Amino acid sequence: MKTRTSNRRNLYILSFTLVVVMLGFGMVIPVFPFFIERLGAGGSAFGLLVATAAFTELIFGPLWGSVSDRVGRKPILMIGMLGYGLSMALFGLSTELWMLFASRALSGVLSSATLSTAMAYIGDSTSEKERGGGMGALGGAAGMGVILGPGLGGWLAGDSLSMPFFVAAAMSLVSLLLIALLLPETLPPEARAVKGKVSLVDFRELWRALWSPIGGFLLLAFVGTVGTSNFEAIFSLYALDVLGYGPERVGVILTMVGVVAVIGRGLLTGLATRWWGEATVIKGALLAGAVTFLFLLLAKSYIAVLLTTGLFVLITAFFRPAVHSLTSQRATVGQGAAMGLSNSFVSLGRVVGPIWAGAVFDLDPNYPYVSGAVILFIVFLLSLLWMGAGKMNIASATSK
Repeated sequence: MKTRTSNRRNLYILSFTLVVVMLGFGMVIPVFPFFIERLGAGGSAFGLLVATAAFTELIFGPLWGSVSDRVGRKPILMIGMLGYGLSMALFGLSTELWMLFASRALSGVLSSATLSTAMAYIGDSTSEKERGGGMGALGGAAGMGVILGPGLGGWLAGDSLSMPFFVAAAMSLVSLLLIALLLPETLPPEARAVKGKVSLVDFRELWRALWSPIGGFLLLAFVGTVGTSNFEAIFSLYALDVLGYGPERVGVILTMVGVVAVIGRGLLTGLATRWWGEATVIKGALLAGAVTFLFLLLAKSYIAVLLTTGLFVLITAFFRPAVHSLTSQRATVGQGAAMGLSNSFVSLGRVVGPIWAGAVFDLDPNYPYVSGAVILFIVFLLSLLWMGAGKMNIASATSK
């Protein structure tokens, strides 16, 4: 009974940690464009700022899991929360553009330790029967943070743009203290790895994977994410410059986006793929997403923006889970390796997409949406070409 109570307490602490991290990420999104505008920067800087954390997470994410196998879970969790708290405080205190980039880079490097290490902690401390529930609780905590963060951040920024960052830093400190004082180590010294390679992401491996039997799915995941990121990365800046919205309204819209995305991915994707199959769902989401992208440009009233944004997010929410599912089904390597590759290509898309969207935003605020529609339509055409090409091998598909 004591062990069960202890495990439940540990799960609560880890869940709170992930809520803090994801809540913090969500809180700052509505505030980014106002910070950028205050410092005299434009869309290109905004896109690079959004991409910076995604890039550092992609580079350093694989490192932390291996390091935690060597030194234990607790120190890495503490490093992650300390780094995240410092990055939030630095962002709130920023008076120069370089300080914003430094804080985003620090956040990506250190906070990327949190999620993978928390999952490893659950793997260490639960039985196989209880593990699924533990992982689900962590996923639910992260989802709650994503949903609640933008609305809370927009509300806090009403009086001070720096307030959401300071609140996130304070919550990180609370989480750090809980981990330090109450969370036991689950990986004893005798069970720790003493050998093995500890490295950053291997881009050569990603290139080789493109020519594997699942290469076509990996390319779809990457290019499709580049397309949808044209909305995700630039919406708050578009809402400021084109629609004239403040952080409160942006926060409400992004909270709605989070709710719709969770419903689409968590509840409706499974039903859709069972009814129509993953291939049909992917094609439909890409084509409908391309069309709905253009609807976003027509929405001018607040209600119209809510409706069109919700529709776009709901439609495109089906895309990534369906691609991941087909990748898993067609994989000839281990499931863990296949999902790791798929997530890496999604992460690459989250780096390239914001950079592109920010650059074309400076040319015309409508260009990110127009180019997003074009990219999704091109991916739709690629899916028609490749979806029936055996295992989606790029080399074999393009030779037909």
